[in-house]
Amino acid sequence: MRTVQGWFRDTTGGLPRAFWYLWTGTLINRLGSFVLVFLAIYLTQERGFSASQAGLVIGLWGVGGAVGTTVGGTLTDRWGRRPTLLTAHLGAATMMLGLGLARPLWAVALGALLLGTFAEAARPAFGAMMIDVVPEKDRLRAFSLNYWAINLGFACAAVLAGFAAQAGYLLLFVVDAATTLITALIIFTRVRETRSATTGPARTGDRAPAGALRTILTDRVFLGFVTLNLFAALVFLQHISMLPIAMGDSGLSPATYGSVIALNGVLIVVGQLFVPRLIKGRSRSHVLALAALVTGIGFGLTAFADAAWFYGLTVLIWTVGEMLNSPSNATLIAELSPGSLRGRYQGVFSLSWQLAGASAPILGGLVREHAGNTALWFGCAAIGGVMAVAHLISGPARERRAAQLRTPATPVRPVTVSRTPAPEAGEAAATAPAEPVHAS
Repeated sequence: MRTVQGWFRDTTGGLPRAFWYLWTGTLINRLGSFVLVFLAIYLTQERGFSASQAGLVIGLWGVGGAVGTTVGGTLTDRWGRRPTLLTAHLGAATMMLGLGLARPLWAVALGALLLGTFAEAARPAFGAMMIDVVPEKDRLRAFSLNYWAINLGFACAAVLAGFAAQAGYLLLFVVDAATTLITALIIFTRVRETRSATTGPARTGDRAPAGALRTILTDRVFLGFVTLNLFAALVFLQHISMLPIAMGDSGLSPATYGSVIALNGVLIVVGQLFVPRLIKGRSRSHVLALAALVTGIGFGLTAFADAAWFYGLTVLIWTVGEMLNSPSNATLIAELSPGSLRGRYQGVFSLSWQLAGASAPILGGLVREHAGNTALWFGCAAIGGVMAVAHLISGPARERRAAQLRTPATPVRPVTVSRTPAPEAGEAAATAPAEPVHAS
């Protein structure tokens, strides 16, 4: 009992009150995150659209998200975290209802585009606010707890949405909009603006981000990491677009898909809080490489799945890869983001998810239609293997860049690599999970 109490105290104790309000908002929002999980099924089975049309709509969601994260990142730094987050949540709730009421294909497509814009505009602001309010020494625990809340909500939402859909798909849109509004209310009443606390010149050496775009576009180390995340997202997001269609072809119901995909959240809820301790002290690039390999294997095995238990097994395998990937991902982005450009860096990183959100369903649908189901999932496995090698090669340069930004006197300058990096003497220990963001 003492061991359990001590672990609980070490995991949750000492974090700022503002963090817990953000955490609560995350949990509530994710408990109602019904729509994206079931959008492919809704479009094909309820609305009668083809797989290609469904892929187009989901892709437009991603296009809107790409716009939203770009604009949201800029507003986060210039306007502030709190007003950006509030505006994004209110707009997302409105467009969620609009999408649920839309009928013609063009209206559904436009609704998905605008919803993606508002929903993803919140991501950079939320990520920056989390980094602002949590001291660096506590981010491992904080990101782990936030990621745990995301997946607890997701696991519950996936199961509940499968049954709610039987009562009418419009209910999914209404509940999703309501939880988004509740999250906005929590932020409005309980969380103050955090931007001013973190943009001083002592950490950044540059308060005027006039050359912000140039700084980011010349930061090769950061952009390399974003590119790798893009490929990871292309694989991972197949569970939203092509996996439900594949399970439907196997004769499985939407409720079965909801139960199977909920295993992802259940496993993360059960095990994610133990992952940071498991990977602590290990090479971050090695952890990311293993995560990419395991994720690729999990999706690759989907090619052989033909029953609910087999699909569930594949979900559990790639979930292990996700759990290994998230901790190092979150802290790497935090460490690679200069303080005065934190919102923009968060926005560019989120952009990789939105680009994948736009292209993953389209590419997945095209590969599946023209090359077959097996080629799609084997392709995911191949991408995972290539990414594993890329992480091993690029890891030392990322750690050197993070070490530079941890030095208080280091100014923000465009980053170029003009010589071959020397071997890293001791790569930084793996730290906290991410995102959010990650995703969703």
